[in-house]
Amino acid sequence: MLKKVLITLLFMTILISFAGCSKSTSLGSSASSDTDQFAPPAKGETIAIMKTSMGDIKIKFFPNEAPKAVENFTSHAQNGYYDNLIFHRVIKDFMIQGGDPTGTGRGGESIWNKPFEDEFSENVRNYRGALSMANSGANTNGSQFFIVQAPAKTITNELINNMKSNKFKEDVIDKYKEIGGTPWLDNRHTVFGQIYEGMDVVDKIAAVEVGQSDKPLNEVRILNIEITTAP
Repeated sequence: MLKKVLITLLFMTILISFAGCSKSTSLGSSASSDTDQFAPPAKGETIAIMKTSMGDIKIKFFPNEAPKAVENFTSHAQNGYYDNLIFHRVIKDFMIQGGDPTGTGRGGESIWNKPFEDEFSENVRNYRGALSMANSGANTNGSQFFIVQAPAKTITNELINNMKSNKFKEDVIDKYKEIGGTPWLDNRHTVFGQIYEGMDVVDKIAAVEVGQSDKPLNEVRILNIEITTAP
């Protein structure tokens, strides 16, 4: 019961702050006008296969929209930085978070050994399945990331009204209603990839039992992340 109350309070806080977080339809400069967040990767396109202790997750990237975030993630993956790390924070119907070598949610660095800037684009959003940078405020990106797991049922009328009042485009609102996501994180967390296969694995991870600080009681690990090309 306490956990349910805490999660309810979390979402109430998010909703209260939503109006101040997404101020217009323009979420920052966009390098590309034809990015399709949900198109399968083209042959030869760089992808990642995240092998976890609960199954594989396949990811496509958006280098035109978030070049630094993509470079940071793929370089860390190739260097083995993410190997054997845990998902240290898991909230069902919200997201799963990893990428911290300390496993505490307070560690991790970028490949440049310093935080790097946010890269916001109206072409990619925090829809269900988005791969986004975790941070502790504006322009504080390091190594941590999360995968949005929130399904369509979490897009309440209140969220829809908030999106409308913040001038989200109709097609964006419709997509959130169709598949789910976390619209209040747009313009707060950089979207740099999208899961195109393995959302069932993300859902299984999100459903594990958690304890203090939303940390899984039984560890779920990233075994390794293979950077390869789409066949």
